[in-house]
Amino acid sequence: MTKVNPFGSAGTRSISRRGLLGGALGVAGGLALTACGPGSAGTPGQQVAPSGDGGASGYDGPPVTLAYWNGLTGGDGPIMRKLTDQFTKANPNIKITTTSIEWAEYFQKLPAAVSSGKGPDVGIMHADDLATNAARNVIQPLDDVATALKLTEADFATIAWNGGLYDGKRYGIPLDIHPAGLYYNKTVLEKVGADPEKPPTNEEEFMTILEQCKSKGIQGFWVSAQSAAGLLAQTFVYQYGGFMVADDGSAVGFADEPAVKAITWLKGLIDKGYSPKNAAGDGDQVSLNSDKGAFMINGPWMTTPLNENKKLKWGCAPVPQIGTTQATWAGSHQFVLPRQTKPDENKAKASRFFVNWITQQSLGWADAGMVPARNSVRELPEFQEKTAVVEFAKQLDYIKFTPPIPGVGDVMGEWTTGVNAAMTGNQPIADVLGKAAEKGNKVLETNRKKYGR
Repeated sequence: MTKVNPFGSAGTRSISRRGLLGGALGVAGGLALTACGPGSAGTPGQQVAPSGDGGASGYDGPPVTLAYWNGLTGGDGPIMRKLTDQFTKANPNIKITTTSIEWAEYFQKLPAAVSSGKGPDVGIMHADDLATNAARNVIQPLDDVATALKLTEADFATIAWNGGLYDGKRYGIPLDIHPAGLYYNKTVLEKVGADPEKPPTNEEEFMTILEQCKSKGIQGFWVSAQSAAGLLAQTFVYQYGGFMVADDGSAVGFADEPAVKAITWLKGLIDKGYSPKNAAGDGDQVSLNSDKGAFMINGPWMTTPLNENKKLKWGCAPVPQIGTTQATWAGSHQFVLPRQTKPDENKAKASRFFVNWITQQSLGWADAGMVPARNSVRELPEFQEKTAVVEFAKQLDYIKFTPPIPGVGDVMGEWTTGVNAAMTGNQPIADVLGKAAEKGNKVLETNRKKYGR
């Protein structure tokens, strides 16, 4: 069977999205720091904003072509292109040229392009990438946009709005929130005698169904050491009351009791036979798609490839509460404006209008599985028809973001290495995570000096 990855296409890219979310983010972060000039450390906030209303009233200047870069290389890419096509049809004097590349490559190329004066006019980043790129002068502040458009926290989900801030300045305009969620295979649930319309909400219900699966010779929840460190493990660290990185960047929580409990619980699923011992990084996706697994905890981008499998009977729901509290990992796509060595005021105005327009039309973006960041969009009656996305949106009151710490991706790379070792080795989990914490704290210390924080 064709392997389905988070981007919704066949091939070997399944780890890319997860790696970005779990710790290969560290690779992207590291690559993003290699450029000089605007891509090197310095004081952000020096570029002068254009005159005008930040895109509030449209764009009436001469024809312009805007270069738009993003990492939307899978099922979400065509949906974004559909939105940009709608934009250019409504605004023929603004042409959009879209470049979609894998996220890791995106963060390698962007600083170098900005430094050489060949950067895009508009970009998208995850909220946890903003601080690094703001501190490196890769992107410019957008306070003028928020002020001119009279955008406030009341217009957006609070966590997404705050996710666009770094060092007291706004660098991102929120497009969406993408929380982890529970996917379930209705065919498998029916086969083992569970209610296919009643997904589990807590550990007892979750484990009861896994026991039913086991009794039928089915390993219901495939956990892979290759991808567990991402949103899966981080969700349970949060649920056990822990954190990944302190909000002030002072320390990591990799070796704290909540993290040890989270990894112990996940490894126990493998040790007790609820998961294969050597599941591939995309094993949860493959097993769910092929009616071999009951559950998958993954991001909302999976809705697109699952919908493409017309034989699959599936549903989604909030992540069950396994730990002591309700919590779920989440991220956010944020629009950014890369720095320009030779600013063009017409392009700057058109870019701001484009960003504002797309966020206002983000009901269509929900077709990619993403929860619109704008409250007004989520309040539309049409949004309630986006069944799967509505399930993800139920978690907005308790989702968790990685804090806006420059170079945080480098830190999370140590978490990934530690979790992989803990999941596959024979050493005590606390000892393995303790080593990861030591390395993570050293990275934090190095970055504090690097960024002058």
